[in-house]
Amino acid sequence: MAGGVVLVQGASRGLGLHFCKHILSARKEARVLATCRSPEAASALQALQRLYPQKLTVLRLDATREAEIREAAEAVAKEHGRLDLLINSGAMLHPSARGETSLQEVSAEGLSITLATNTIGPLVMAKYFAPLLRKGTGAFGHQFADQAKQHRAILVNLTAKVGSIGDNALGGWYSYRMSKAALNMATKNLSIELGRGKTKVVCVSLHPGTVNTDLSKPYHRNVPKDKLFTPEYSVNCLMNIIENLDMGKTGKFFAWDGSAIPW
Repeated sequence: MAGGVVLVQGASRGLGLHFCKHILSARKEARVLATCRSPEAASALQALQRLYPQKLTVLRLDATREAEIREAAEAVAKEHGRLDLLINSGAMLHPSARGETSLQEVSAEGLSITLATNTIGPLVMAKYFAPLLRKGTGAFGHQFADQAKQHRAILVNLTAKVGSIGDNALGGWYSYRMSKAALNMATKNLSIELGRGKTKVVCVSLHPGTVNTDLSKPYHRNVPKDKLFTPEYSVNCLMNIIENLDMGKTGKFFAWDGSAIPW
């Protein structure tokens, strides 16, 4: 596969870390920019950087701090001048690490912190990195023969099926559900704005399935074994989707298996 410049937001562990591993292994000429809040404490990411010292760069970035996002974008622009793939992977279930099961458990603080991390952060990331995405080389995805329908880059927001309003039959998890539903709306809006003009960007929301990570750990006992995915398996599935994206699929919400999920 060709190279490409990739930025993974929220790469210190879980899916973000495994996206870095997958791309570094699969694309020999790729350059991966991995962001996290505290690089000095990200031991797994540091170990990965030692394996790929020329290909992996770790950047300090807290997605809830706009100044840090702007500074990271300026650094990427200076070093690379473009971006071919942006994956917004960082997320939280709730500050308490458990979703609300009733209205009485809802708090303004819990809502605001969850929305800041899961929704506002990815949208502000898009704000500052969109100019670099528009300068991408089209290294990821499938290109139409018609140049007018070709894309320069891909923006992926990792969301969740529980963010689907149409699929919600159980209720609960107010903060997380609302944050992912709002992120899906941001993805749709971005697909319209960044789909205009000659330098188009594919924008999608992807659901990774229930993955064996810290975020879902409190609920593993309720998940059938064949439905609890390893991060490696989920990332392999998601990368297969990404490698087959084109402008005909922008603005969509896909599950790990490629099926469409209702908004």
